[in-house]
Amino acid sequence: MLHIHTDRLIPVISLRSALQLKSDMEGQGKVNMPPTTPYAGKFSTSTYNNNIHPHKYHQPMEVSYGDMCYHDNSLVSGSLEALIQHLVPTVDYYPDRSYVFTFLLSSRLFLHPYELMSRLCHLCVEQHRSGDLLLDKIRIRDVAPKIVQLLTEWTETFPYDFRDERMMHCLKEMSHHLARGDEYSWRAMQQMTQRLIQRLAALGQYEEAIATLNASAAERPTALKAKQQNGHRHDVLSVCDDAFILAQQLTHIELDRLSFIGPEEFIQAFGVKDPLVNHKSFFRKRKTTNLEAYVAWFNRLSYLVATEICMPVKKKHRARALEFFIDVARECYNIGNFNSLMAIISGMNMSPVSRLKKTWSKVNTDKFDILEHQMDPSSNFSNYRTALRGATQRSITAHSNQEKIVIPFFSLLIKDIYFLNEGCASRLPNGHVNFEKLWDLAKQVSEFLVWRQVMCPFERDRKILQYLVTTPVFTEDELHLASYETEGPENHLEKDSRRSLRTSLLHREHR
Repeated sequence: MLHIHTDRLIPVISLRSALQLKSDMEGQGKVNMPPTTPYAGKFSTSTYNNNIHPHKYHQPMEVSYGDMCYHDNSLVSGSLEALIQHLVPTVDYYPDRSYVFTFLLSSRLFLHPYELMSRLCHLCVEQHRSGDLLLDKIRIRDVAPKIVQLLTEWTETFPYDFRDERMMHCLKEMSHHLARGDEYSWRAMQQMTQRLIQRLAALGQYEEAIATLNASAAERPTALKAKQQNGHRHDVLSVCDDAFILAQQLTHIELDRLSFIGPEEFIQAFGVKDPLVNHKSFFRKRKTTNLEAYVAWFNRLSYLVATEICMPVKKKHRARALEFFIDVARECYNIGNFNSLMAIISGMNMSPVSRLKKTWSKVNTDKFDILEHQMDPSSNFSNYRTALRGATQRSITAHSNQEKIVIPFFSLLIKDIYFLNEGCASRLPNGHVNFEKLWDLAKQVSEFLVWRQVMCPFERDRKILQYLVTTPVFTEDELHLASYETEGPENHLEKDSRRSLRTSLLHREHR
């Protein structure tokens, strides 16, 4: 029996490193750190990149070095060419790790990852070329470990960029180049490539599993009719009647699916509006598959909740389902699973559910009112944001994996990043890239990296998991009709709606 649970990927960076990256991006979204050494394990919090200029500590508040501008020692803007050059390691220079992450993440607003890789590889090769083969070999040997480190950071943090055959070809070419000067670095490149291939294989298996699950869930009519047969009890309560256990299984699904979302998907979801990009279909093949699948999971869970409530014929069974999901939502809140919490609340607030007044009258809604208050959208979800900050702080100081769990309300996270991107120009009037904006984008996405790599501590229950991801759910029209059938129309408008839905759905069945 197919289920969603594939082996989790190895986290792209350690939890300590991810937390350090987030911490270093606090303040104004800028980072002040020195260049990292090859294969560095964690970040330093010292002053930003002192290799940029020998008189850095005596510079005025605002200063420019060529085509790069700084404010209070923090990079604020630069030409695209200068920013690319700033990424290139040399014998005595390596870009700080937060710069690498920030530029690799947001450079796709301006050029395709393959274009960046091509330019990067070209610059790395050209800086070693002197015309003297022996000298070239020495130069390659000295800088090779840093090139491997840079490519390792790229392949581990943004592996999905390498589903492009041209990217893999660049890796192969660079590996051959390094082999001329440093066998150790060549072997490190081979190991890095093998890890990348394994990551991409796991991604392919995950996407196939999701496609299979979606196809299974789409086989709806027969299964739904069976569920509605009198005396045939096949609902969520027959599979799991413990709210805490169901919340745990929902958390498994959330963390599994989060772990496959590439950080670059947040940026690629926006497309490109850079006026200096001269080819029209820049992201015609943009990859946001896993982000979209996660949003689809949220919608499915909302409809599953509404289906489970509207489907029972008897009022007491509907009331029991309502009470159960309120308890599940509360357990999700306690765990830190805000995405499932909001999906459940959304399902219970759908009009086919909210109109069931006789059912709601049998339910003590005090707990539900508290949860709704916590997720109230007013003041830009201020209550939720306060709860999220509390969960994040708990995660930072956690002593167990359960305390580390933070699963954000994902649609709001996407919205925040979208408005951050839309609300600030990517280019300044002088043509420079607005790097202050890129720091802010990286700060938001780096927090996501911390959240997505927590290992779920709860025991899996495959039967419950299978039910949650494959059981058929009603469409919106079917939900409305089921609601009218259980608690009849209250006015002429609802009567007309029920009549229209009956005709429409009957027509679809006979197609």
